[in-house]
Amino acid sequence: MNMHRDENQQHAASAEALRLDELQRDLLSSLIQSFVAAAPQSAAREAYVALEDAVAKMEVAAELVPAMGAIVEVALSTGRIRNMFGPAAELALAALFRKTPRGEAIAGSLHELNRALAKLKDQPLGEISAALRKPGVYTLSIASGEYRIVVRFDHDGAAVESVETSGG
Repeated sequence: MNMHRDENQQHAASAEALRLDELQRDLLSSLIQSFVAAAPQSAAREAYVALEDAVAKMEVAAELVPAMGAIVEVALSTGRIRNMFGPAAELALAALFRKTPRGEAIAGSLHELNRALAKLKDQPLGEISAALRKPGVYTLSIASGEYRIVVRFDHDGAAVESVETSGG
């Protein structure tokens, strides 16, 4: 049973514009200006300018949310936001990221993972091992009671790769 979620899966909430607070607006404006400056005379520049305008109005249209989410993800994963603006800024953008399609997909994947792991509660641990599938992709196999769960860790986060039951 493969439970790995597709990151392109859209949720109903993703079809709506995202409203920003003032801190998110200010942080995003700074980040987007860096992207605009790095893309002079390119097709990407127009998209960044449109996003910059939307952010200034504190409402990002649904079609711009994935691009905004990508910028936020890069800023959060590199630690740049925390280093430059502190933990409150990091928390503000992390909350915003969770509202993006990718953030929602990761949250859904983690929900599925926690549901699968709950089956192991109060079960004796039989076996646990980690493995490298390929660079950047790892698995954690846990056998407990009648269940064997394989968790996959990759760029998209952690997700249940498979759940097997012994039938007994």
